[in-house]
Amino acid sequence: MSKKDKKFNYEKELKKLQIELLKFQYHVKDKGLKILIIFEGRDAAGKGGTIKRITEHLNPRGCKVVALAKPSDVESTQWYFQRYVSHLPSAGEIVIFDRSWYNRAMVEPVMGFCTKQEHIQFLQEVPSFETLLTRSDIIMFKVFLSIEKKTQAKRFKERHENPLKRYKISAVDEKAQGLWDEYSIAIYHMFLETDTNVNPWIIVDSNNKKKARINTIKHILANIDYKDKLDDKEFETDSKIIRNSKDEMALINPSIRNTMENIYPKN
Repeated sequence: MSKKDKKFNYEKELKKLQIELLKFQYHVKDKGLKILIIFEGRDAAGKGGTIKRITEHLNPRGCKVVALAKPSDVESTQWYFQRYVSHLPSAGEIVIFDRSWYNRAMVEPVMGFCTKQEHIQFLQEVPSFETLLTRSDIIMFKVFLSIEKKTQAKRFKERHENPLKRYKISAVDEKAQGLWDEYSIAIYHMFLETDTNVNPWIIVDSNNKKKARINTIKHILANIDYKDKLDDKEFETDSKIIRNSKDEMALINPSIRNTMENIYPKN
């Protein structure tokens, strides 16, 4: 199969799924559903590109993307979840978070933007907070895009070389490769504490952006019934791309996993 054929197949599959997303959005509006999709992942994991493919043909009146800047001085004094709550979906709305309250599980502790106690307290509070959201009829998807260290390095290089992507580079990005193991520890602990039966994480292997996008959309659509939906087989995901948090945790370097007790003591 030629590269051209592969690209054609991707575009064809994407178009089919984007039509399904429109059906999905109509159903959300018609039934007054509240949909929350959280995207997390390392820097350069492909969150923005995946979100773009999900939203580019949806009606923006019923779908919004939330990408918050760092907290203001006032927000820094508030309850941690407070600035996120105002962006939660109303009836008939789809809200997508390009990073979320899980900043305090990954970026903040690794970069020193919060204390160790604030980090631990956050992880303890998240399951209860998300349970409250679910009890308020919010349907939540927690998606983590996973990449390898060499993939991240390659994408950072592309950002530096491409003027159209250079704006994506931040001070945090510049340190990501050097802090790879620290992020691995934070990610491991995040899954350990916040993956629940009610609100589980779905892990998407994002080393191949196109496969990641297709499988992410399939996973979301597979878990919601709506009018005129295609046959279930059209939403079957690739087991090599989609996995659960336990499988993802098992992939983390054993020497890093063994340091968990020292960094996060049980008492």
